[in-house]
Amino acid sequence: MSEPLLTAERLTRDFRVDRERGPSRRLRAVEDVSFALFPGETLGVVGESGCGKSTLARMILRLIEPSVGAVHFLGQDITHLPEQKLRPLRRDLQAVFQDPISSLNPRMRVGDIIEEPLVNLGVRRAARRERLAELLDVVGLPGDAAGRYPHAFSGGQRQRIAIARALAARPKLIVCDEATSSLDVSVQAQILNLLSDLQQRFAVSLLFISHNLGVVRHLAHRVAVMYLGRLVEIAPEAELFEHPHHPYTAALLAAALEPVPGALPPPLPGEVPSPIEPPSGCHFHPRCPSAQARCRDEAPQLRPLPGSAALVRCHFPG
Repeated sequence: MSEPLLTAERLTRDFRVDRERGPSRRLRAVEDVSFALFPGETLGVVGESGCGKSTLARMILRLIEPSVGAVHFLGQDITHLPEQKLRPLRRDLQAVFQDPISSLNPRMRVGDIIEEPLVNLGVRRAARRERLAELLDVVGLPGDAAGRYPHAFSGGQRQRIAIARALAARPKLIVCDEATSSLDVSVQAQILNLLSDLQQRFAVSLLFISHNLGVVRHLAHRVAVMYLGRLVEIAPEAELFEHPHHPYTAALLAAALEPVPGALPPPLPGEVPSPIEPPSGCHFHPRCPSAQARCRDEAPQLRPLPGSAALVRCHFPG
């Protein structure tokens, strides 16, 4: 197997929550997250809203620094790398965000938006124009789109513009943070097919973050499931969907997929606990139908499951 393109090592991120009365409190958005992403691979990250997915993405992109842990990209520790030294690596690490309206400058023409990374890299005008024409074609936009402004396009077309911009510098990794969640179902499918085609064409890796299991299943080679800031399961796509080992993964599948009698347990009751006051031991135990005393007292570690390609954070995996 090739060396990882990206490695996250025990990433943890705390935020301070101020209160009108009393001392501030700690919110642990991400806790002890480790994984590797390989060249040409798509790793999907799923979980309920507020589980820490976007905070994880921001740490990978070095938009924020972790409180604990490290990020290695292209064999280099970028966790606390000064911006001056990080800048050359940014061409290889790009992003597509959830809301293309917010991520595209409304005062810039589409051509200038897509060319901007190339301008920053000092690419000559003729080469930029050639690359722009190529990108408009591969993402399915007309050639005259370059002279128009983002507001003239639909939501799906704006996301195509964002994808073209992310691809402009020929990156090795694109982080997609809920890149299809603001689109309707038919447009989602088009964007997912586009990402799949572009990944093969340009040999780019994807870290694809979503709350939608069906979307992730369409695109990912492996899937990582997050709950209350922790990774609870990482497995190849086929294994995770056919035989989930963590009860939370099974509950997500039961809620998301068309029910088959006896195949999966019903969705779990209750709400996600507050990350300011997480449960002791296994964070999932208050909602887990298989919880035992050990689950309340002892936090499980993410570990390989014998006879499986999965890593599971559970004392009693399925």
